[in-house]
Amino acid sequence: MRIKLAQTQGAKQVAAAMLFLAAGNAAYAGTFQQTGTGIEVKPDTGAAKVVRLNLMSDNIIQVVKLNAEGKSLTPSLMTVATPCADKCTFTVTPGADSVQLKAGKIAATVSLKDGQVAFFDAAGKRFLQQASESMKPVTVGGKPFFAIKQGFNHGTRDAYYGLGQHQNNQMNYNGEDVLLQQHNMIAAVPFVVSDKNYGVLWDNNAISRFGDATPYDHMSRDLTLRGVDGKSAGLTARYYIDGKLALTRQEKDIDYQYLKDVDENWPKELKPVKELKDVRVVWEGTMSSPHAGVHKMQLYSSDYAMLTVDGKEVMDVWRMGWNPWYHNFEVKFAANKPVKLHLEWKPSGGMVAITHNNPLPSAERHSLTMSSEIAEAINYYVISADSMDNVIGGYRHLTGAQPMMPKWAYGFWQSRQRYVDQNQLLDTVKEYRKRGWPLDNIVQDWFYWPEDGWGSHDFDKTRFPDPKSMVDQVHKMNARIMLSVWGKFYANTDNYKEFEKHGYMWTKNVENGSRDWVGKGYLNSHYDPYTKEARDIYYRQLKTKLVDLGFDAWWMDNTEPDVLSNSRLEDFKELIGPTVYGAGEITFNPYSLVSTGAMYDGLKRDQPDTRQFILSRSGFAGIQRNAVAVWSGDTVGRWNNLYDQIASGTNMSMSGIPNWTHDIGGYAQEVRFQSGDVGSAQENRNVGNAAAKPEDMEEWRELNHRWWQFGAFTPLFRSHGEVVKRELYNISAGDDAMRDNMVWYLKLRYRLMPYIYTMASDTHYHNGTMMRGLVMDFPNDEKAKNVKDQYMFGPSFLVAPVHEYKARSRQVYLPAGADWYDFYTGERHKGGATRKIDAPRDRMPVFVKAGSVVTTGPVTQYVDEKPDAPITVFVYAGANGLATLYEDDGVSNAYTRGEASRIPIAYDDKSGTVQIGARAGQYKGMVEKRQFKVRLIKPGMSTANDMDASDKSVTYEGKPVTIKL
Repeated sequence: MRIKLAQTQGAKQVAAAMLFLAAGNAAYAGTFQQTGTGIEVKPDTGAAKVVRLNLMSDNIIQVVKLNAEGKSLTPSLMTVATPCADKCTFTVTPGADSVQLKAGKIAATVSLKDGQVAFFDAAGKRFLQQASESMKPVTVGGKPFFAIKQGFNHGTRDAYYGLGQHQNNQMNYNGEDVLLQQHNMIAAVPFVVSDKNYGVLWDNNAISRFGDATPYDHMSRDLTLRGVDGKSAGLTARYYIDGKLALTRQEKDIDYQYLKDVDENWPKELKPVKELKDVRVVWEGTMSSPHAGVHKMQLYSSDYAMLTVDGKEVMDVWRMGWNPWYHNFEVKFAANKPVKLHLEWKPSGGMVAITHNNPLPSAERHSLTMSSEIAEAINYYVISADSMDNVIGGYRHLTGAQPMMPKWAYGFWQSRQRYVDQNQLLDTVKEYRKRGWPLDNIVQDWFYWPEDGWGSHDFDKTRFPDPKSMVDQVHKMNARIMLSVWGKFYANTDNYKEFEKHGYMWTKNVENGSRDWVGKGYLNSHYDPYTKEARDIYYRQLKTKLVDLGFDAWWMDNTEPDVLSNSRLEDFKELIGPTVYGAGEITFNPYSLVSTGAMYDGLKRDQPDTRQFILSRSGFAGIQRNAVAVWSGDTVGRWNNLYDQIASGTNMSMSGIPNWTHDIGGYAQEVRFQSGDVGSAQENRNVGNAAAKPEDMEEWRELNHRWWQFGAFTPLFRSHGEVVKRELYNISAGDDAMRDNMVWYLKLRYRLMPYIYTMASDTHYHNGTMMRGLVMDFPNDEKAKNVKDQYMFGPSFLVAPVHEYKARSRQVYLPAGADWYDFYTGERHKGGATRKIDAPRDRMPVFVKAGSVVTTGPVTQYVDEKPDAPITVFVYAGANGLATLYEDDGVSNAYTRGEASRIPIAYDDKSGTVQIGARAGQYKGMVEKRQFKVRLIKPGMSTANDMDASDKSVTYEGKPVTIKL
């Protein structure tokens, strides 16, 4: 029997069918019911008792798997879309043992036997097939939940991207494990986009995982550890003090992961580690496993750590002591064969551990598998599209559109931790203006308040006697100013007390007596943003003391939130709750989303026609709708960390959150970089009076130089960090060549502003992504899918940052399907090959795709200094090209009312003509008449050497103009 049931626009049909299957002597029965937005299936077996499919658009289906009939779910925090109901057309068709829901661009079948789901594209090709599932009951805060897992496409070769911002130089996640747990440097976004033009948004607020659902744990859980004698259980640990061996002992694990571990596990025969200097701990021995294959492991560390496996150095890393995180590595084991392990650690307040997981079966290892520790149900959305950009567009349809950011946000940001008073901040802006160097934004970081006033929103009157005047003076210099605000409050402040009175303050940290590191240490905690009333209070407190002063942008720091750094996970979960949803770990990840929403919603009410800009240290699915940019947290000034930022920023961008930035130079520095003229110790950072070693300063300057070049080609261009000074003139002091080249890249950023701002507009209007994995534009190039240290900056520029010290060349892969122009030399290369490219210190490899049409402007001091300046259009011979010049007023929300203009520009390579098309749209203050210059780049012609040159010039007044080159 075959029944076809149709749901058409306006129809309100509900139908049901029952299918009986025979298997041996058992009878199986699965039922389905058509609903107004899809289907509901009650499979005979499987983890879920009910499987609901809701059509969200003609290319997006939501899947909800429930343990019981009639169960309703807590409303989603990440999504804003609702099922399309009467707006969509779909059909429901029973099959032999399944039922199909089909819309215009996506279809799904559900097994009536076990509830497994498969998805098909517009052409009917299956792209996603469920392969595993589990729903294990767990109790959290006295309430019943599930630990869930859903796996798809076992054994797939599809490439996967997104998942937010991570720090392990991972690009293609196929075969990888990713922990989705907010941290200082980690932004957990449970959205995956595939090179095959589909995506999955995993709607869950708890700690989640991509890949292996089993949490990593200490080595001894899975491995047999032996000391240097090959017999003793555990690893041999040697403790050296002042270069002398002080203690040798066997240790079950390397287990100093959290501060409590250090306190409890440090040898009692020695003084506490914080009372010692020049400490070195060496672990040696072997590890073995009965499971042959490649095992995934992690070094969790801060301070200096050097890891060697079977005599080969795996990593030599450093992080500041208070901010450890994971470094992934792999070890190949033969069954029960020992593998040598050697770890050397030099603690000075830091932590260290090694964790491990057994290998997965190959098919599951190469799959799209998502899991979460706590859930009411399995709940996810599947998107099918014709491009990765449109998959990301599906994500934004579900979670909210990216608003236009202010144009000035794409200019240069000068910041440091921190300007100690208002004169220091104002003098910095004056210095940039005096030197004629572009600057749009200055930042006041934390601790502008009195020492005991964190969360009071008061300025320290001795250092900031007139903050309103400070803001006004910045504006008079045609710059903008951003202020750091937090969700943290000292218990003695009136604001804390107001939150506490209404039940919106997490008080456990204060009850525990935990104090922070400022001065004598102060009791503190974070507010609970998960109710509207709490969010309204948060914004009101900020408005009366800070918003009304006229600041232009808001730096919402510590939005993970890090209530008490380096707490054991089970202890930390108690500090971030309870909330209206229950225990804190139920909403472990969305704090940044809801807290930035408090700020954004308040600002929209008070400043309805002003574009907003918020910078957040954490991010979650949907945060882009709050006009939020995310930065990569407290990275360190090391070459490996520079390397990590390339994939980190690219995958964050491919997660649907396009405005990303990073601390140029790395936030924290090794002590060897903190001395001399660049040092500017603050608060609890004491660098001493030691003279800087010339070789250290040489490396530090080159690191900053290379990081700066990279920063000029990222969505937001921002210099920031602690202890060492971060202004261009301080970074490059004494190195004129470095200074001149940094200024050149700074000016190049401003020359490219028409291209950059148009690219930014595409994130709002056309689901665009600014920092693009090569796979987005070259999906058929297999090599492009795994490139970790290159990306496209918009449609035209291929960027290959230099991330090794003293490197003066690097290998660059040029994707197939295009020819590529060296931006500096003009040499044209055929795509589809890896080439060794010269990279002298003043040059980061940049290539332009043949057929590109790139709009540029003059060097300006700030983005709108010369609104009527000529536009120079660079066209690159070898292919036809199309581009658009987008313009609006750059600061208001008039664009939401259609007040903007677009000018299409087309290049025909065969005829050598450029067509500047008719202007579409207008806005207040629009330049009606302007000059367009055009320059044709042919092989051997440098773009960089003379960006003011042109071949032809025309006057444009909004009507089509054709230019013959």
